[in-house]
Amino acid sequence: MYLPPHDPHVDDPMRFKPLFRIHLMERKCATVECMYGHKGPHNGHIQIVKKDEFSTKCNQTDHHRMSGGRQEEFRTWLREEWGRTLEDIFHEHMQELILMKFIYTSQYDNCLTYRRIYLPPSRPDDLIKPGLFKGTYGSHGLEIVMLSFHGKKAKGTKITGDPNIPAGQQTVEIDLAHPLQLPDIENLRDFSELSRIVLEVQEQVRREEQEEEQRQEEGNCSQQAASQAASKPLEVEGAEGEETAAGAEGTTQNKAPASQPFVLPMGVISRNEDYPRTCRICFYGTGLIAGHGFTSPERTPGVFVLFDDDRFGFIWLELKSFSLYSRIKVSFQNAEAPSREAFDEMLKNIQLLAT
Repeated sequence: MYLPPHDPHVDDPMRFKPLFRIHLMERKCATVECMYGHKGPHNGHIQIVKKDEFSTKCNQTDHHRMSGGRQEEFRTWLREEWGRTLEDIFHEHMQELILMKFIYTSQYDNCLTYRRIYLPPSRPDDLIKPGLFKGTYGSHGLEIVMLSFHGKKAKGTKITGDPNIPAGQQTVEIDLAHPLQLPDIENLRDFSELSRIVLEVQEQVRREEQEEEQRQEEGNCSQQAASQAASKPLEVEGAEGEETAAGAEGTTQNKAPASQPFVLPMGVISRNEDYPRTCRICFYGTGLIAGHGFTSPERTPGVFVLFDDDRFGFIWLELKSFSLYSRIKVSFQNAEAPSREAFDEMLKNIQLLAT
């Protein structure tokens, strides 16, 4: 298991922790050992669920328990996960979130499911190279996000989740067709000025979406009333409009300055004060927020800030919060790790034994 660095050090390397190991013997005989807990390797089980998915189960969960009970387990987990003690955390809300995460993760320490992650393809016209990033999420600590590009949109999908937004949800969406022109550095310190700029773009996006819906409705009505030949000019006109918009988008990105001064507005909370003080370009975007248990989710406006090829940020306007993201550069391999083909072969052998 690769754990993110301790909050809020997003530029630090990932932390490595073995969870299980497979011994492949002669005559296709294999044994599985669970590495979880603090009492050494013990008996476990592994099973293929479906393509690109398998599960592990511990057969001796008593090895996961500590003599001091749940309190000792929580304090040990806190030191490993957060790099601090409970006495170091003064914020009551943060204590609540950390305790919720411990309860959630400790429920599944005896049975885990693994799914293969397919990284998004990289295209020459992408803003930066897509991939995995470590990001700060306030009191939730550091989480892993996958950045991908989809035409005029870029998406950040959570690989690891929290009690509010679970893994698999789209945490941020960037509208590459709507770059933001930030005010000068003095006016940028004024949160109300940045808020005004973002909300104006949000209203513009809303109007454009309404106009697009209206055009689609009118096009559907025209197709029903006219023949196939009569409807062709409408289709060509729409295609030309899309090409023009794409061309304008490309022109906007190409003319973006190499760098411009950047500072967080007063009142915006950041876990990491060591963020870059220059950025390349900013875009309008939305961020997903929700209550505990992913209740009442909604997309709220924000600002995507591109710092360089390996770092970007997102200002959550409604939360007055800033997330800093740093690219994961580790190759996710170690000296003892088998190749993908060898590991798949191990799983097949274990499956044969199970049947």
